[in-house]
Amino acid sequence: MKKILGPPVKDLSLRKGMGLNKLVKQLQAGGGFTAKKVGVAVDILERMERDRGCVKFLSFPACIVATGCRGVIRDLVKRKLVDVIITTCGTLDHDLARTWKSYYHGDFMMDDAKLHRAGVNRLGNILVPNESYGLVLEERMQPILRELWQKGKREISGKELIWEFGKRANRSSILYWAWKKKIPIYVPGILDGASGSQLWFFWQDHRGFRLNQFSDQQGLADIVFGAKRTGALMIGGGISKHHTIWWAQHRGGLDYAVYITTAPEWDGSLSGARMREAVSWGKVKERAKYVTVEGDATVLLPLIAGALIERL
Repeated sequence: MKKILGPPVKDLSLRKGMGLNKLVKQLQAGGGFTAKKVGVAVDILERMERDRGCVKFLSFPACIVATGCRGVIRDLVKRKLVDVIITTCGTLDHDLARTWKSYYHGDFMMDDAKLHRAGVNRLGNILVPNESYGLVLEERMQPILRELWQKGKREISGKELIWEFGKRANRSSILYWAWKKKIPIYVPGILDGASGSQLWFFWQDHRGFRLNQFSDQQGLADIVFGAKRTGALMIGGGISKHHTIWWAQHRGGLDYAVYITTAPEWDGSLSGARMREAVSWGKVKERAKYVTVEGDATVLLPLIAGALIERL
């Protein structure tokens, strides 16, 4: 019996002035379902951060950049708690658009036809007016691309181009801090979004312009094969998650992995696949420290990141 049982479950005791780290430790001791996984996730990330030989990846989808979680990701980058970012084109869209314009609160149950007629796009319960998205991106991105062209830039990698935009953004921007701290951002689906469309529009009149994505792949290869160990905080699924674990498999898999998802496992999707499934592919090591935390990243990420920052 003693070999089966873990530590006793403890009740949470909420106190005035309690910090996030103390709360997370209580959640873990409370042993309650996803709450315990939150504590395990922070433990793994702390070990990953303190491992000087570990290259730390952060992957996430664009949707959370439209929310206040943009600030959490920005702070992780600003504090250099990540070494490499892998994300989607929409991250460039939302980060740059919010650098220059505001997004607004809305509701999941709003009349979408009415919003469309008003020129307002709905992203969950976030409202994105046309002038805060496609219009401002065209207004701001095209002059930057023309400036690079006039300086003789004919070929550029995605990483370098993203840093060029980050250099011209402000301190509210994820891209700005990635450029400032020299943290590479790789976007394997860089044409799949408003920013990608702006690159295509620019190419219509500048056919000599080349986006060298092979250079990005070589950069990732150099990072992965040069690492003693690798770890990743992965939010959501899709191409950003897959690109992270795909490259990790080339050196035997991740040594540390924390994954946050709301997707179900039973439909066979990559987004729903738990970390234990990645072990079968060699994308996560058999002896790795890993956990899948089920839940909304806009709730879990600030809690996990906040507790981690307190510990470090």
